[in-house]
Amino acid sequence: MRQSRWHPIGCLLLVIALAGARNASAAPGYFDVAPGAGPHDVAAAPAPGGPVYYTAQRTGKLGILDPQTRRYEEVSLGSGSAPHGVVVGPDGAPWITDGGQNAIVRVDPKTHEVRKWTLPSDTGYTNLNTLTFDKKGHVWFTGQSGYYGRVDPQSNDVKVWKAPRGRGAYGITTTPSGDVYYASLAGNHIARINVDTGEATVIEPPTKDQGARRIWSDSKGRLWVSYWNTGQVGMYDPATRAWREWKLPGTAHAYSVWVDPADKVWLTDWSTNAIVRFDPVTEKFDSFPSNRDNANVRQMLGRAGEAWGAESGSDRLVMVPAQ
Repeated sequence: MRQSRWHPIGCLLLVIALAGARNASAAPGYFDVAPGAGPHDVAAAPAPGGPVYYTAQRTGKLGILDPQTRRYEEVSLGSGSAPHGVVVGPDGAPWITDGGQNAIVRVDPKTHEVRKWTLPSDTGYTNLNTLTFDKKGHVWFTGQSGYYGRVDPQSNDVKVWKAPRGRGAYGITTTPSGDVYYASLAGNHIARINVDTGEATVIEPPTKDQGARRIWSDSKGRLWVSYWNTGQVGMYDPATRAWREWKLPGTAHAYSVWVDPADKVWLTDWSTNAIVRFDPVTEKFDSFPSNRDNANVRQMLGRAGEAWGAESGSDRLVMVPAQ
């Protein structure tokens, strides 16, 4: 009987081929949007193959990408619009923080009808940033000028509070239990909002002057925070009130953070022009650099199997397979 044997060189070539296949499957995909759009934030509808929304901040529009056909369309949001954040609400519609109009905006996913909830005039310019939904269907939002607030879409009631330490309120997230937290970039802290009273309680990260920029909850209710100033990712566990922190590889500036359904943590690093994936179990970082300089990916927000970001510097969206 003839015996087959592995040749050393053949084994090496097979290993290289398999590694190449794995790398290829994880390679970023790019989707062009309108020239000059300056896509800022991005939100993928939860359904596989569904639309991916982005805020065209420079042109005052909401962009809608069909990833299957690679075609996009845009919806004008109104005079003076400068949209920043976007999320897909529990109603399946994209909801937007519009700094130019000082309003929370909803776009109907079918008719493209635009509804607005303008902030009270006595708050002045709030520099609206990002938004999230609580368990009651209320919209909570941040304003970098030193504000956070709430919109009740049913009653149309809009409330705004001054942030406890002034300017800087930036990213915001909701935990699975319904708690709402925000991060303060200029204030170097995170805060928990009491969704019943509106009171915000400051929580200090261990690293001083870290520049907590964006924040996202994992499935266990732990808060992951991107540190812009120090290039770290922090994790706060409300159950134990304990922090852990990790430094991104190299000289980093961590802009955004998003946690996928498998609890992998995704960040954007402007120093290396890359999307970075962090595995909390192995504590390993993987980097996915852009193929264009100065991509400037801001917020990420994907869905099962897909991590999406907006390259504000190159008028593209980017998707990395979330494996």
